[in-house]
Amino acid sequence: SGFNSIGHMDTMLRGRHHIGHCKEGEEFIQNVFHVLFQMFSGKEKSNLSICWLQYEISKIVQCLQTKNKKKLKAQGRKSKKLAKNLLKAPDNRNDLSLWKLYAYLEWLLGNIDDARKVFDTALCTSEAGGLKSPQLCSLSLLYAQLEVELLESLEGAVMSRAVHILTKLAESGPYVPYSGQVLSVNVLKARKTYEHALQDYLNKTPVSDQDQVSDASQLVNLVGCYALFQYLTVGIDAAVLIYAQTSEKLEAPGPQKCKDTGENFGTQNFPTALEAVTLLHTNLLRFHMKISVYPLNPLREALTEALKRYPSNQSLWRSYIHIQRKSHSASKARRFFDGVTRSTNSLEPWLFAIQAEQMRKKLIEKVQR
Repeated sequence: SGFNSIGHMDTMLRGRHHIGHCKEGEEFIQNVFHVLFQMFSGKEKSNLSICWLQYEISKIVQCLQTKNKKKLKAQGRKSKKLAKNLLKAPDNRNDLSLWKLYAYLEWLLGNIDDARKVFDTALCTSEAGGLKSPQLCSLSLLYAQLEVELLESLEGAVMSRAVHILTKLAESGPYVPYSGQVLSVNVLKARKTYEHALQDYLNKTPVSDQDQVSDASQLVNLVGCYALFQYLTVGIDAAVLIYAQTSEKLEAPGPQKCKDTGENFGTQNFPTALEAVTLLHTNLLRFHMKISVYPLNPLREALTEALKRYPSNQSLWRSYIHIQRKSHSASKARRFFDGVTRSTNSLEPWLFAIQAEQMRKKLIEKVQR
């Protein structure tokens, strides 16, 4: 019958009607995954498993956005069954990336205790690599971020589960599940470990392109863990300082050259790291404003600077129109959209400019009514 939309398509909001997963498109995508699964082995098969689970998570997120509880329950059952089957495969049993996605899936479905058990199991059974293990860092960062989102204020955050996770990661020893308290001496030791690890990473020059990619993602995870740790144990200013120092270092072309290749160390070695660090920075500021009193200006400045540099980043645009929604004056945002659309060929600024106007129209109509 032909497909008008295949599988999952994000669209602008149009009242209650969403373009979602049409039946034929969904069947087609599932068939593609099943066929490909027979053709791959080893690392490629693991990567395909990760893609498949990410796709399932995107469907769960869409059900949550449309607030369709019935559909969410049915989709949750299917996605969990697939995740468990994927993890049963001998090659995937120790794959922390898959364990991370399965735990996240449980968390999104509202099964917080089950998700914690999955996270803890993955951390307990993983080999102790600490801050040197990219997968362990990535898993611990997501676990800590999800725990932080449950906090209602920063009071007593030093004793929280998130601090326990980040402290254990820095210790590089075997993981012990949270028992309700965190020792001050462990927090001090972890802070020193994070500080040295970050300095080592920022002063390091990758040898090959492959190293460059893995180093970039590892640097982002490390910065995320350290900044979150500082946020919970010291405060927002300490976390912002880490993001500022990292960004400054990544932006600088740097005089030092690699002895073998003669290349400068700087953004060219970590092109995507700077964008990811900026995203972590703005997300943390948004969260902090939600749970405490904090000026809007630092977030607005960080977002406008980032969007001039990365005009096609959808997450940054979402945050920008979210904060502009609270503003009574539309002219500032309109001027900014106008400036960005003139300086880039990206489609995103146009789409989000339209969405911002739609939201403003809705607001005006609501007030007039």
